[in-house]
Amino acid sequence: MTGDKFDDLLARRLRLIEGTLGAKAAEYATAADRLHNFKRAAAVTGQHPAQACVGMMVKHLVSVLDIVDASAAGRAAAADLIDEKVGDAINYLILLEAILKEGL
Repeated sequence: MTGDKFDDLLARRLRLIEGTLGAKAAEYATAADRLHNFKRAAAVTGQHPAQACVGMMVKHLVSVLDIVDASAAGRAAAADLIDEKVGDAINYLILLEAILKEGL
């Protein structure tokens, strides 16, 4: 991949991250707490919010692993599926970072 193509991919991904996390905030967060969903899940399961986040993230990581395995076997996934699953994994890592840094 050329440097220009990579830069385009990165710029597009950053736009998608911002759009997705902004849109999902309306669905999963409260006005007072962007991490509400994870704290609520943690309370239900008796976990730390970071553990709840990782638990939710695992299904997305499994999808990424399935895409990687398929690619290694010569069965490329559709570009839109790659976009979705890689984006989900990135977004969950950003949310995990927020949870871990919130109390610092």
